[in-house]
Amino acid sequence: MLKIEDLHVHYGGIHAVQGVNITIPRGKIVTLIGANGAGKSSTIRAVAGLCAGSRGRVVYTRRDGGREEQILGMPPENMVRRGISLCPEGRRILPHLTVEENLLLGAYARTDKDGIAEDIRRVYELFPRLEERLWQKGGTLSGGEQQMLAVGRSLMSSPDLVMLDEPSLGLAPLLVKEIFKIIVRINSLGKTVLLVEQNALAALSVAHYGYVLEVGRVVMEMPAQELLHNPKVREAYLGG
Repeated sequence: MLKIEDLHVHYGGIHAVQGVNITIPRGKIVTLIGANGAGKSSTIRAVAGLCAGSRGRVVYTRRDGGREEQILGMPPENMVRRGISLCPEGRRILPHLTVEENLLLGAYARTDKDGIAEDIRRVYELFPRLEERLWQKGGTLSGGEQQMLAVGRSLMSSPDLVMLDEPSLGLAPLLVKEIFKIIVRINSLGKTVLLVEQNALAALSVAHYGYVLEVGRVVMEMPAQELLHNPKVREAYLGG
C-alpha cells in the first residue's frame, strides 16, 4: 500500500531522517518505535506533506484501482483526497469548536452527506464519550477525550491509511490501554495503520510489524512479536 524509499528529511543543517526504507502493507498495523528525536514523527510528517523530504520517494497504491503513485512533496490536502490521514502529535483540536464541529472538519474534502453521517455514527460507536459530549467545546474536554476526538477526526476523511503520531502521549495508563484497543478496532474496520509511538510495549503489542529508528535510520525491523521479545529491544525500550 505504501512504500517509503530512501527518505531523507533536513531541517536546516539537521539531517533528521537519513535514508529510511519502510513498507506498510494494506490492512496491517505497522509501528515505528524509537527514542525522542529518532526521526519517527519527521518520517510520517513527510508522508503527510507537512514537511519536505529532501530526497527519496513515497509510493502509494491507491484504493480505487491499485495504481501506484509517487506522492512525496504533494500538499497535505492532496494526501487526504488520496485516502491518507494523520492524527498529529499533541492532538491539535480546535478548542473553541464543539466535538461535532471538530469531527466535521475532518470531512472537509467530502461532499457525500450520507457517508459523512455514517462515519460520525461510527466514530461515536468507537468513542461513546464523544457522543455524550456532542455539543461541548473541544477545549473543555479532558486530555484523554481530546485524544479520542483527534483520532475520531482523522477517521472522518474516510481514509484507507491512518497515521497516528504518539497517540498515548500524556495519557494515564488506563486511557493508554483504551486508546490501543481502539487502534485494533480501527484496523478491524479495514483501515491500514501506521503508528508512531514511544510506548514500545503498547505499540508492539498491537502491531503486525515494527521498525526501530535511531538517529534518523532504521536499525532493526521484524514482525512485532519478534521485536517484543528481542533482547536488544527489550533492554533499550522495554525496561529489560
